[in-house]
Amino acid sequence: MITGVHAVVFSPDAEQLRAFFGDVLGLQSVDAGGGWPIFALPPAELAVHPSSEGGSHELYLLCDDIEATLVELRAKGIAVVSEPADRGWGVLATIRLPDGAELAIYQPRHPSPPR
Repeated sequence: MITGVHAVVFSPDAEQLRAFFGDVLGLQSVDAGGGWPIFALPPAELAVHPSSEGGSHELYLLCDDIEATLVELRAKGIAVVSEPADRGWGVLATIRLPDGAELAIYQPRHPSPPR
């Protein structure tokens, strides 16, 4: 029934973020028309957490080795906002996107569903 997930990142500087996802992260894309790239993503997973304050959604990038990933991102000029911290379920850090927003990235320690 469900074949994938389509995530949308909104930004006041969409061109900078498109370059980040394509040039820095190396995500492949196709032109959806009019120069709008749609980026391919690696396998995804979805978690549902309880909330007493209504619903919200968050986006995290996953990696296999947080330290090596942050070294590579720094070498490409990406600022690390928060250094890796062990949260039990994974090691979490935050990077600054070219538009000034922050994006979480983590190395999971929890089991992942089979792909």
